[in-house]
Parts: sequence; C-alpha cells; structure tokens
Amino acid sequence: MAMTRTERALFEIGGPKTRRRILIGTIISAVLLAVLLAWVIYRFYEKGQLDYRYWYFFAQSNVLAFLGAGLLGTMRAALGAGAIALVVGMFLMLCRTSSIKPLSWIATTLIEFLRGTPTLLFIYFLFLVPAQFGVHMSTYWMVVIPTSAYASAVLAEVYRAGVAAVPSGQKEAGISLGLSDSQNFRFIVMPQMLRIVTPTLVAQLVVVVKDTTFGYVVTYPELMVNAKVVIANFSSLVPVYLVVAIIYVLINYAISQCANWLSHRNSIDILV
Repeated sequence: MAMTRTERALFEIGGPKTRRRILIGTIISAVLLAVLLAWVIYRFYEKGQLDYRYWYFFAQSNVLAFLGAGLLGTMRAALGAGAIALVVGMFLMLCRTSSIKPLSWIATTLIEFLRGTPTLLFIYFLFLVPAQFGVHMSTYWMVVIPTSAYASAVLAEVYRAGVAAVPSGQKEAGISLGLSDSQNFRFIVMPQMLRIVTPTLVAQLVVVVKDTTFGYVVTYPELMVNAKVVIANFSSLVPVYLVVAIIYVLINYAISQCANWLSHRNSIDILV
C-alpha cells in the first residue's frame, strides 16, 4: 500500500523482512482484536445485556426523536464553536505575528493560557461566576464559549504554521511588486495559507465535537445529556452508551475522512 507524504516523513520504507514482520504483526493483532470482540459480546450475553428489554426502545419513534434532538444540539454547539474559533483564531494569529511587540506578547500569553487550561474548567467558570454578579447566560453559550476559546488558540497556531509554510519567495515577490505588508498578506499569503490549513481546520472539528460532551455540566441538551435521560427511563446503561459511542465514532470518522479527502485533493499534509 502506498504511503502518504506524512507517513513517509514519519516512517522509513521497510525492506522485505520488515514488511513480512509488519504483515505477521497485523494478522496477530487482527486475531487478538477478533477474540477480544467475541469475549466482549459473550460477556454482554452472559450478563443479560443483549436481552430484548434493554434494546426494544430503540425502535420507538419518540426515543429516536429525543436522541436525534440531542444530536442536533451537539451539532449546533459544534458548528457555533467552530465558526467562532475560525474568526477568533485568525485574529489571535494576526496579533501574535504582529510587529508590535506588546500586542504579540499579549496574544502569545493568551494563546498559551487558553491551550493549557481544560475546557471543563472554563465551563465551570461560566456556570458559577457570572451568576454571582447577576449575569445569566444560556446553557448554549456556556458550552460554545469555552469550546470555541480552546479551539481558537489551537487554530491560531494552525494559521501561524500555514503562514510559515508559504514559500518566502512568494512573499518577496509581492513586496517587489510594490504591495504593502497588509496587501501582501491579503492577496499573496492568505490565499495560499488557507489552502494549506483547510484540511487541518476540518480535522480540528473532531476535537470541537468531543468537547461539546461537557454540556452535561450545565445540562445543555446535547446527545450525552439526552442519553442519560433515556438511561434513567429504561434502566439500560450499557446499550445506550454503546449506541451513543457508535454515533460519535461515525461523526468523527466522517470528519476525518473529509479532512483526508481535502488533504489528498490539495496534495497537502494535515498540519499537526
């Protein structure tokens, strides 16, 4: 199987002996995974988790509609946080790369602070602190603002990596044509930078989707919160969480495949 450019950068191309060892290791791993899966299914059967009473409600339209509403809430929060992060991340990157040193220092400090602070802590902060001063926020913004804050800091670094990846000759050509710094960035650097970072921006949506699961702290009606309601009503813990996990895996797999498709289409590696 042909290796991608990222894989070629990370791994050397093995010889016949190495490829044979990889094949043997792959077969052994596949067999072990199959055995593990069979054991898990057997334990489910043994503990009665495959009984009809734990699964029948997935055929009820009201349950499916309720879980669908939770999924819609997850997508609303993820799209809102993603849209904000795209704009704020660009602003932070511009500040960090600014020639005005105090502005660059402030942006760098803010980016490092946002990247190093857990999203859950921000959610608790918005849940507890503003209410002490009579400010009441909707649960939607209690999830979207912290999620977008972390994503903005990450995307700022992605944008910065994209700017650095633009060949210096392109920037010098713009300057030689008499363009100002801002014109050079808008017409020469930014179009190429956006083309380079687009696959990585899409890939970062996976993190945003997963961070929306913290909505349970403020009872924002997203998929995990609605799943807990279903569990409480039907006393079916494992099956509900299993179905919800599969939904999250499918969503994030689709996002990853979209990012890989964009990367392949533009012949650009995903920046990590």
